[in-house]
Amino acid sequence: MSEPPGSAFASRFGRAPAGSACAPGRVNLIGEHTDYNGGWVLPAAIELSSFVDVRFRSDRRVCGYSTSRGEAEAGLAEPAHGNWLDYPRGVARVLARAGRLPERGFELLVRGELPEGAGLSSSASLLAASALALRSAAGLSLRSEELPDLARACQRAEAAFVGTPCGVMDPFVSLHAARAHGLLLRCSDLSFRQVPLPEALQLVIVDSGVEHALRTGGYAERARECAQALVEAQRVLGIELGNLSALGEEQLAGLEPALDPLLFRRVRHVVTENARVAAVALALGRTDFEALGSLLYASHESLRLDYAVTCDETDWLVAHSRELAAVFGARMTGAGWGGCTLHLVRAPDGPGAAEALAEAFRGRFGRRPRTWITRAAAGARLTHAGDGPPLEPAPRSPSARAG
Repeated sequence: MSEPPGSAFASRFGRAPAGSACAPGRVNLIGEHTDYNGGWVLPAAIELSSFVDVRFRSDRRVCGYSTSRGEAEAGLAEPAHGNWLDYPRGVARVLARAGRLPERGFELLVRGELPEGAGLSSSASLLAASALALRSAAGLSLRSEELPDLARACQRAEAAFVGTPCGVMDPFVSLHAARAHGLLLRCSDLSFRQVPLPEALQLVIVDSGVEHALRTGGYAERARECAQALVEAQRVLGIELGNLSALGEEQLAGLEPALDPLLFRRVRHVVTENARVAAVALALGRTDFEALGSLLYASHESLRLDYAVTCDETDWLVAHSRELAAVFGARMTGAGWGGCTLHLVRAPDGPGAAEALAEAFRGRFGRRPRTWITRAAAGARLTHAGDGPPLEPAPRSPSARAG
């Protein structure tokens, strides 16, 4: 017999939850490292989510239990502790300071389906689900026009409180995604439209097994390089630019001899990646799988050569995809330095392609990677208490971080 809704929360905290929500992870079809440069992205939510049950306390303590990361506790006003609880605690602080939540502690129980450190936005998923559940527990309704502000609050919590430099794309798509659609988003002003994905399209995700760590990796360095490149590009061109994505491909030739070679490569990736995002949206509308595949492969090459964020494992997975007839395009997805690759496959060939990639990878690297076959999923929503994956024993160490 299944547990009554909320019984796991009640067993741990002695009372039923007052708010429950789930939010999906995402895979980025194309548009990598363009978000914090004010550019275009085209992500889609995936069929893996974080589930959160929550209830406010009368004091300012935050007590949490995660099925994958164990127990954690801290004061609402304490600085970040470097554990998973920083994410729900951080977004609660941001919302409370904006007058959109009571400034009180809470108890929460988290169930997660998303792998950590794989580049599928487990952190944004946890932030978005926590924000929705907390708002619901406070008895506050949420209108659709408020979702962009909620996405910004999630971003601020991860960037300013947790300490991970990040753009707004991940929480935005987690909150706004529509089933069977990608989200074409301009990050400079958060204007967006839903782009239908063909029913014949399956998304195969392969985990390289190389865990990325955005707080200790090169993400912040790339952001600094782009900020420096923006200053230099404005000086060379004699114009004021809001961000690097305001540049057009026709301006690259004039910048190449004037910029430091490394900075120019960063600029070239951002500018050409924005153009590829627009081209992918058009190709999806025409169901032109051949064009889609070519654009994904070109994106990966730009990330490998101009932005230097790939690794041997992701490079190999993308290169090997060219040998599989079922795969018509592949690229690294996520911030890089590890994480996952995305492979576009014509249905119903997804399972065969995933198996072929996994076996070939094991032959090359001596270990079998995790794979997922998914379609574009719907965004975050309120749920019934206890919805989500079953409760599992806590690991010995609760210090793992959302990835």
